[in-house]
This record gives sequence, C-alpha cells and structure tokens, in this order.
Amino acid sequence: MSIDVETKKTVKSITKKYKYGFTTDVNSDRAPKGLNEDIVRLISKKKKEPKWLLDWRLRAFEAWKKMKEPNWSMVKFPKINYQDSYYYSAPKPKKIKKFKRS
Repeated sequence: MSIDVETKKTVKSITKKYKYGFTTDVNSDRAPKGLNEDIVRLISKKKKEPKWLLDWRLRAFEAWKKMKEPNWSMVKFPKINYQDSYYYSAPKPKKIKKFKRS
C-alpha cells in the first residue's frame, strides 16, 4: 500500500511551514560521532560508572561488533551507518547566579 500523491503534498507543505524545526537549542556536552572502544570508555567516564560496568560495556561492544544485521524477508532498508551517529549527549548544567546578602 503506498501513500497517495495528495497526502505527500499535504505532508510536505505542513513540514515546510513548521518554523520551529526539529531541533532544540541547548548547550550540550557531546561525544564525537561514531562508536569504538574509546567512545565507550569516554561515555562510561562521563557517567562516572564503576569499573565493572565499563568492563561489561566493553564486552558487550566486542560482542556487538561480531553480530550480523538481520536479513528479514520482504523488508528493505538502507544499511545503517553506525559511525554517523552520536552515542552520548547531555545538556550542560546551567550556571546559577548567586545573590549576595546585604
């Protein structure tokens, strides 16, 4: 079942007019794009995780690298580029103004 031409035009016109976009302007602390052992270690460090959890994540990452993507019948989608995603992003804390007591 495919989407009709009129529906496509309607969706396109609505999304073009959406002036706010799909982003939020928030200062964030973000790891570089991609996934590798250094990124896993960086994320664990930023989250202040214990060593046992870092070790578990590294073993999981090694297992993930050996996995093959599933090949379901009748389902077609472009190959995922895992190195083109951010795997850690957190808002930077806002600075709180301190008031002097008089």
